[in-house]
Amino acid sequence: MCLALIATPAVLLFASASSQRRAVNKPYLVFVGTYTNKTASKGIYAYRFDPGTGKLTSLGVAAESEDPSFLAVHPNGKYLYAVNEVDHFGARKSGAVSAFSIDPTTAKLTLINQAATQGDGPCQVSLDKTGRNVLVANYGGGSVAVFPVREDGSLAPASAFVQHSGSSVDKERQEGPHAHWIGTSPDNRFALAADLGLDEVLIYRFNAAKGTLAPGNPPYAKVNPGAGPRHIAFHPNGKFAYVLAEMEDSVTVFAYKASNGSLSPLQTVSALSTLRKDYKGPKEAAEIAVHPGGKFLYASNRGGIDTISAFSIDPAKGTLNLKNEYPTMGKTPRNFAVDPAGKFLLAANQESNNVVTFRIDAITGALSPTGDVVEAPAPVCISFVAVK
Repeated sequence: MCLALIATPAVLLFASASSQRRAVNKPYLVFVGTYTNKTASKGIYAYRFDPGTGKLTSLGVAAESEDPSFLAVHPNGKYLYAVNEVDHFGARKSGAVSAFSIDPTTAKLTLINQAATQGDGPCQVSLDKTGRNVLVANYGGGSVAVFPVREDGSLAPASAFVQHSGSSVDKERQEGPHAHWIGTSPDNRFALAADLGLDEVLIYRFNAAKGTLAPGNPPYAKVNPGAGPRHIAFHPNGKFAYVLAEMEDSVTVFAYKASNGSLSPLQTVSALSTLRKDYKGPKEAAEIAVHPGGKFLYASNRGGIDTISAFSIDPAKGTLNLKNEYPTMGKTPRNFAVDPAGKFLLAANQESNNVVTFRIDAITGALSPTGDVVEAPAPVCISFVAVK
């Protein structure tokens, strides 16, 4: 999940508090990560976003890069990090993570340096709350890694690397570990990693000063066998974590205990409407985000369904109630992002090569298309950057 919310670790743009006090309707930059292999894409694309109307204006290619699928923006807004979702980097069987500086005027990205992620197929990247560390999930390699961030935004050699092991019930997709997401807890003391191949959310004690990971106690939480956990979103109050399961197309609600980082299951709910109770097709949930106001949760469905499901959140229990599904007006919504003000949702339709803007009803959380649709080649991640 590449997201642009700022309230949860499922969100990959961590804007500073000062950025939230910026002038009303001051434009944002939006960066879109893409797949370049066998597509028309050249790398990362930039847009200007009008928070008053939700309109996106294309600014062209921000940086040429190979398969820069998932993005994360530094808390200071000066640097952007992208995983290069490849199997080989140089002579190594590894993907890469790239560090860029952001020109706030032109939206151009300048490569600072790259680092091998020490596992192939990195699919997600995030920053810890201090901005001192970049965390990467290697899907193909089934591992996670941490890279300290230097003062100039460049990446230092990895300070932590953990190889996951094991398997689960689906012998085709869960024959081994497949780390799909890693991010830090609201207080930055723990790192949680969703591993699709293990049906587990692994819990690590995280030291931001040293960039290290150590097994938590307990070391993991389980989801249903064969569910395939993909991404995680925290509630703004820090009390609940929501785990999106790709293969089950479901969301599991966990109570989060900040003292030891543990997760206790409260509810598992389908991300598909009851109107689809007889649906037998593929289930490929992709992205999850909690609205910054904490009242709503959204999850995207691929596999030919091509919708975003909207849930209401019980303010006391954290549990979910599916309200509706909304067509994304495109094919394969691999990612979406809610703007920092919580007024608009941008859906990235990978296979129809577009980004569609929806207005969010502040009372009900319902989505309605604004009519704004922009072209984007194979879009798979959206990140907002506040322009100071």
